[in-house]
Amino acid sequence: MALLTPAEFGALWDAFQHTAFKFEVRDRYDVPSEQESLRRFLAGQPDPERAARPWLAKMKAATGEGKRVERVRVVTEPHSDYVRWLLAGAPLNAAAGEDVRYLPRTHAATLELPDHDFAIFDSARLVLLNFDDQDRPLQHELVTDPDMVLRHCQWRDAAWHHAMPYDQYAGR
Repeated sequence: MALLTPAEFGALWDAFQHTAFKFEVRDRYDVPSEQESLRRFLAGQPDPERAARPWLAKMKAATGEGKRVERVRVVTEPHSDYVRWLLAGAPLNAAAGEDVRYLPRTHAATLELPDHDFAIFDSARLVLLNFDDQDRPLQHELVTDPDMVLRHCQWRDAAWHHAMPYDQYAGR
């Protein structure tokens, strides 16, 4: 395993050839670049900058080239403020071409899915996403062990099969 800097992890999102997948299990992430948008959401204020986030432009470019970007969010119900904010922004992700799906935590538990975040690029590169006790990102780990990569691909496939697209999840 090799530790990745934030720039190295970001470069993987630029370099993947076919598919990128992210599995998220936290009810909250303490990411400095999201704090103002979250604050506005919780205050009921508009956030015109949210639609101009660099992430969305990156996803639009990738999916415009025919690449697939998928994400499963395991969510606790009732939702945390952070998850409500994510759900409010999901249409922006969809407009950028990212397919984000939702899996209630109780259902994920029955599938014996892992309790850690990870990303998989082209079904070959696994990155374990690490966070501290305050939900702040730490250095992430690039995993090359084929058995670990395969196991995470299996978890990805199970999560994807059972997760609900945003429209279906939001409409229930």
